[in-house]
Amino acid sequence: MPERWELHGFKTPKTPTCILFNQNQEFKKFGYDAVMKYKKLSSDEADKWYFFQNFKMSLYDRKVTSDMMLEASNGKTLPALLVFAESLRYMEQHALNTIQEASFNTVCDPEEITWVITVPAIWTAAAKQFMRLAAKEAGLISDMTSEKLIIALEPEAASLWCKQLPQEGFLTEGSNSKKFEDSPGVQYVVVDCGGGTVDITVHEIQEDCCLKELHKASGGGWGGNRVDENFIAFLREIFDDGVWHEYVKSCPTELQKMMYNFGLQKCSSDREAVYLDCYYKLTTLAEKKKEISQFFKKVKGVKWCDGMIMITFEKMKSFFEYSIKNIIVALKEILDKPEMAKVQYILLVGGFASSVILRDEVRKAFSKKYNILCPLEAQLAIAKGAVLFGINPEVVTSRISARTYGLRVSREFDPAIHDIRNRRVSKADGYVYCKGLFRKLVEVGESVSINEVVHYDFTPTEPDQTSALFAFYSTEKQDAMYVDEEGLELVGSCTVPMPDTKLGGKRKLNLDIKFGLTEIKATATDVTSKQSRIITIDFLSV
Repeated sequence: MPERWELHGFKTPKTPTCILFNQNQEFKKFGYDAVMKYKKLSSDEADKWYFFQNFKMSLYDRKVTSDMMLEASNGKTLPALLVFAESLRYMEQHALNTIQEASFNTVCDPEEITWVITVPAIWTAAAKQFMRLAAKEAGLISDMTSEKLIIALEPEAASLWCKQLPQEGFLTEGSNSKKFEDSPGVQYVVVDCGGGTVDITVHEIQEDCCLKELHKASGGGWGGNRVDENFIAFLREIFDDGVWHEYVKSCPTELQKMMYNFGLQKCSSDREAVYLDCYYKLTTLAEKKKEISQFFKKVKGVKWCDGMIMITFEKMKSFFEYSIKNIIVALKEILDKPEMAKVQYILLVGGFASSVILRDEVRKAFSKKYNILCPLEAQLAIAKGAVLFGINPEVVTSRISARTYGLRVSREFDPAIHDIRNRRVSKADGYVYCKGLFRKLVEVGESVSINEVVHYDFTPTEPDQTSALFAFYSTEKQDAMYVDEEGLELVGSCTVPMPDTKLGGKRKLNLDIKFGLTEIKATATDVTSKQSRIITIDFLSV
C-alpha cells in the first residue's frame, strides 16, 4: 500500500507543496502541517516567518540559477536552494521512517538506496540540474555525478505504470483486453495533468516492452491549481466587504476542510450542481456584516441553499475553462501531425486527471477517433511508475530532442562565408579564425537513443591555452550560423583542463555527449594525455 497523508481524519495520496521556516530561517513544517501552522501564527509572527506554497512551479518558465531567490507569502525571500533542499530532506526522512515502520524497524543502509525524483518533462536542463543540486544539499547524494539519484520525467513514469496495467486497471473502458506492453507497435499520448503543469508526450511500445518517444515533450502551466485559484477568486467575489480576507486569516483549519471538499467535488462533479458546506466560522463572519443570503444575490452561478453554497454546473465548469482549452489545443496540434496517424489512445494521468469534467471535455473532443483512458488512482501513477523507472532507467530507449543543441566554436576564417566582424588573429602563431560559430550537435525533433553518443573533436584555438571552455547553446530553430543570432540561448558550460601544451595547436580533445537521457551527460578525453573525465555541464551559472 502506498503511503497516505492525513488531514483532519481525511486520507490523501499527496500532500500540498508547502513549507514553513521560522524567523531564523530554520525549517519547521512541510505539507498540510505547514499550512496549518502558518495559518495559526499571530500577525506579528506571520510577518517574520517564511511560508512557501506551490513552489515547485518556481522552476518552470523562468531562468533557473543556483542562487535564485523565492518570495514567501508575506513578500520576504529565501534562497530557492534552501527551500527545495529542506523539502527533500524532510521527504527523505519521512520515506526512511515509513520504510522502517513498515518493515519491523529495519534500518536502511544509505549506500543501498537509489532515490528517484520526478520532474515535469517540459522543465529545462537547468531546472533538472537544480533538483540534483538540491538533493546534494539535502544529503541524498554526495556529489553531482552520483548515480544514487535518478531524475525521472513525470509523463514517462506514468506511461511505465500504465503500460503494464490490465484493462481493469483503468477507470474508462475502451482498450482491448491486452496490456499495452503485450501489444508491440501500439502508440499512445500521455497527458500528465498535475497541480502546476500539464505534460504531454507520445510513446510507442517496442518488441522488448520498452518505450520509444515519438514526439518532443510539450505542455504548459495549465494544471489543477488553476481550478482552485479560480474557485478561491469566486469565493472572494461572493464574500466581499473584507469577509473572505478575515476568514483566510483567522480560520485556516476550516478553510482547508472547504478546499478538501472542493477537491472531491472537482473530481466527482458530473453535470449537476455542486453543493458545498458553508462552515460555521465563515457563516458567522459573513453575518456580522449582513444576512448571509445577501452576499449571493450579486454573483451569477451561485445560490445560498439553507447552509449550503450551491454552484451551478456551468459555473463549476468555468473554473476549468483555461486549463481544458489549453490541453485540447495542445493535443490537437500534436495529433494533427501526419506522423501521429497511428496513435490509438490518449492516457490521462496525474491528480487533475481524476476530474470528471476534464475527462468529459477531452472525451468530447477526441473520442470519435481515440480511446480515452485514465488509470485507477491516477494521482499515484507517476509515483508508482517512478519506482519502475528507478529499477530500469533504460526502459525508455529513445527520446525526441525538445530543442536544437550545439557548441560555440571557432574555425579557420573563410571570407566567402564568415562575417568580417567575427574575424580574429591568434597572437601566438598568426592563425586567422572566425569566432562565435554555432556547431550543431542534435536537432530539435531528432530521435536520440539513450545509448547514442554525439562525438565532437576539438583542437585549441590558441597553441598555449591550458583549458578548453565548452559553451552550450540551444534554440527552437533547426540550425544557426552564429551563437549570437536571435533565438539562441546560452544554456550551460564546462571547462576541461589541457595542461600539456607541448603539441600546441595540434593537440586534440574529444567530447562525447549523451542527449538521450533525462539529464545531458558528457565525457571529455584529452587525446594527448589519454585522460578521460566525466564533465558536469553547469546549467545554473549562465
